[in-house]
Amino acid sequence: MTSKSKNILVTACALGALSVMIGAFGSHGLKPLLMENGRLDTFEIGVKYQFYHTMALLAVGIIHTKWDIKLLSYAAYSIFIGTIIFSGSLYILCITNTPILGAITPFGGVLLILGWILFLLGIMKIKKAVS
Repeated sequence: MTSKSKNILVTACALGALSVMIGAFGSHGLKPLLMENGRLDTFEIGVKYQFYHTMALLAVGIIHTKWDIKLLSYAAYSIFIGTIIFSGSLYILCITNTPILGAITPFGGVLLILGWILFLLGIMKIKKAVS
């Protein structure tokens, strides 16, 4: 296993643990504030997308252990940074109730889309290497 693959997998595991912690904290410790701000649904979207993309990052890391393809590394970076920007901006929006922060969220979304496209291209490159 390369150090890149290991770093991707470690990052996915850390992001997964954070997803559980942030989700639990939102459900219990922050629920009154989120309800008051009318942002409970938005917070849940942030947690959901963080979890979905944690699984995507885990998949990229597992595939990267067998095929060291640069596109997979780029996919991992894009998914990680996109998750931080997308979910992170939603968390901050929910806690501060500052609507302008919602303008940052689409940048994270674009990085998430890019990550999926890079993941696809990386997988397509594997097919060429195998056949």
